[in-house]
Amino acid sequence: MSKVDNSFRYFNSSPEVIRLVVMMYVRFPLSLRNVEDLLFERGIDICHETVRFWWNRFGPLFAADIRRQRVSRMRGFRHWRWHFDEVFVKINGERHYLWRAVDHEGEVLESYVTKKRDKAAALRFLKKALKHHGKAEVIVTDGLRSYPAAMRDLGIEDHREMGRWLNNRAENSHLPFRRRERAMLRFRQMKSLQKFASVHANFHNHFNSERHLVDRQTYKAARSTALAEWQNLVA
Repeated sequence: MSKVDNSFRYFNSSPEVIRLVVMMYVRFPLSLRNVEDLLFERGIDICHETVRFWWNRFGPLFAADIRRQRVSRMRGFRHWRWHFDEVFVKINGERHYLWRAVDHEGEVLESYVTKKRDKAAALRFLKKALKHHGKAEVIVTDGLRSYPAAMRDLGIEDHREMGRWLNNRAENSHLPFRRRERAMLRFRQMKSLQKFASVHANFHNHFNSERHLVDRQTYKAARSTALAEWQNLVA
């Protein structure tokens, strides 16, 4: 029995309802009350605070299972290409930095929040990505000097590439999170930003079928497969 299975035992609501609530809130740019209203139309009467509690409780568990399967499938993969980038995020009017590592398929590997954008922050982020995912053949970054300084300490500076449009993969990966950030009316704590960014990244990876790159039939098949895997994952 998995950790997720054990957690469901203490709730009166069915695992299917909890799974639906968490998926709707994390995956789509909806507020807590939006989810409450949509569920009420389906005959499910819960409070928006219940939505908040459930995603905080189960979101990291679901994301961890998704990530575990992804890491085991990609570890040792040759020609793995990573893209590193950072984006500004305001917390109570104070600027913070959300570092993100994205692979060649556009899936977010790692999300990390810091108060500064210096060598020490870049080094912590790189160590975290390398620990969880192994090494990449190529690491693409922007012109931030913190990257080569940190990579030099880790002995992987030779893997670095930099170019004007080479890092568009990482730049575009910020868009789903930005849409989600606006729906949540920004964040109030650094800890909550770190938690949600990590959970949202894994949910987005799982359900992202890149519909703009494939035909309708291929997209429908990929969407059905992702949904079936999701249901089996937390069944």
